[in-house]
Amino acid sequence: MAGGDLTSALLKRVSRSFYLSLAVLPSAVRPPIGLAYLLARAADTIADTRLIERRARITHLEAFRAAMTDSQPRRLAAIDSASRPAERDLLERLPECFAALRALPPDDRARVQKVIETIIEGMIDDLRLFPGEDEVTLTALETRQDLDRYTYLVAGCVGEFWTDVHVAHRPRLRGWDLPAMRRLGVRFGKALQLTNVLRDVPRDLRNGRCYLPRQELVRVGLSPRDLLDPGAALAARPLLLELLDVALAHYEAGWQYTFAIPRTETRMRLACAWPLLIGLRTLDLLVRSPNWLDPAITLKVPRVRVYSLMAHSLATVWSTRALGRQARRLRARIGGIVRT
Repeated sequence: MAGGDLTSALLKRVSRSFYLSLAVLPSAVRPPIGLAYLLARAADTIADTRLIERRARITHLEAFRAAMTDSQPRRLAAIDSASRPAERDLLERLPECFAALRALPPDDRARVQKVIETIIEGMIDDLRLFPGEDEVTLTALETRQDLDRYTYLVAGCVGEFWTDVHVAHRPRLRGWDLPAMRRLGVRFGKALQLTNVLRDVPRDLRNGRCYLPRQELVRVGLSPRDLLDPGAALAARPLLLELLDVALAHYEAGWQYTFAIPRTETRMRLACAWPLLIGLRTLDLLVRSPNWLDPAITLKVPRVRVYSLMAHSLATVWSTRALGRQARRLRARIGGIVRT
């Protein structure tokens, strides 16, 4: 199967939301970006499975990393570690993904390899730091710097990759200050990942992982284990608001990135605006939830609202002013609560 067909077929099954963003991108950048997503998703499936123990997962991830530079397709031992049909299919077809990687032009291949190696580094660090799979073995990141490093390894690096791929393939971007745009791209990725971290705190705690730094929790009189009680939401709220403020600053960088895209690059603008708008809506839900530590509550933007945001952005994407208004309203609403 051709690389583009492989990417399209698998993405439809493993990521409906990202598939929409990929589909709107210019065709020249879809192969490396789509393939990078599939490889990252496959690695994440291996890292998260509970069907094999943690040390074995690290071994499989190291083999995965090595397989990206092998001259022949290979089947990894972790192929049978996924429980969902779409993920099993993705792992079964990893040799095709590796073959599609080798078929990319050398520069694109190097970019994909670099970003996946960085993401896998973050996954391996995670597996080494967090020793178990439940609240009995709950462990926390130590410092805010550790949290910042984590968000770079698993998402900030994607902003660099995204920037490099687009500049290489889109002549209208050749005038960009590449180092400056790569830095904004990193913060764009961190914004989305920090949103995921804050939204998923209750679930992660019960899987033995606390991404809220221990030193920051001590500062507000809490321990990681205290967060297992949803009643601790009020005591932990000052830290939540501080981290939401960090996220908002990253979103501001993400919008700077988006508005630097020429208006004629409509597809790229849309692909950047959509996750930013959805992410800000998620933060809005989070900042307004008094029960944000309750694992029974799912803070997720309804799909109908997602489609509404996307439809509205189709009408405003041409205008930096109009798109900016849409973003500012969301940021101001969240920021008004965060800074009160």
